[in-house]
Amino acid sequence: MASESTGPGSVRPGGRTARVRSAVLRAAGDALAEHGLAGLDLADVARRAEVGRTTVYRRWGTPASLVADLLADMAEQSLPRTESGSLLGDLRANARLVRRTLADPRQGALFKAVLAAATGDPQTAAALHRFYEVRVAEWEPCVRQAVERGELPAATDTREVIRAVSAPLYYRLLTTGDPLDEAAADRAAEAAAAAARAGAFVPPAA
Repeated sequence: MASESTGPGSVRPGGRTARVRSAVLRAAGDALAEHGLAGLDLADVARRAEVGRTTVYRRWGTPASLVADLLADMAEQSLPRTESGSLLGDLRANARLVRRTLADPRQGALFKAVLAAATGDPQTAAALHRFYEVRVAEWEPCVRQAVERGELPAATDTREVIRAVSAPLYYRLLTTGDPLDEAAADRAAEAAAAAARAGAFVPPAA
């Protein structure tokens, strides 16, 4: 992901610069969760992070650039996949990780704000797409290994299986308001695994 980020704030040196970036991104996440992209103000972020306004304006320039760097950082900091040795075990681990993130008061609000912003801001949308590509790529090998073990049809679209795991959880977050509990995560994993075994993710023959 780091190699894909070439915009403001994307340099990742160590020392004081890294500490400033960490503080600014944390402050940006807090502000975004509270006010959404429309209320994200660089001067306010600088105040929250206790850094100079000039630093924030010079490195990021716009709220959209700041959100893009925040999503890049979130992708880098996300927990790596776990491998249980079975398709259902791996998908359940993925679903529970997504659930924990979305059920967290701060993170859930942050994702709602980013998703809303992405519908009207191309830069935010592109950053969000990159974030999910990183996360899908992290977990996709679990499905590929299931194909290799003979648990799934050989032509299974492995990335689509991973996307299918989190989709019901985001639906709850954004529409129904139903509890994002562990049972919901397990059902999402079980549904995706059953559909994959039935060949639902095998592309139609050309």
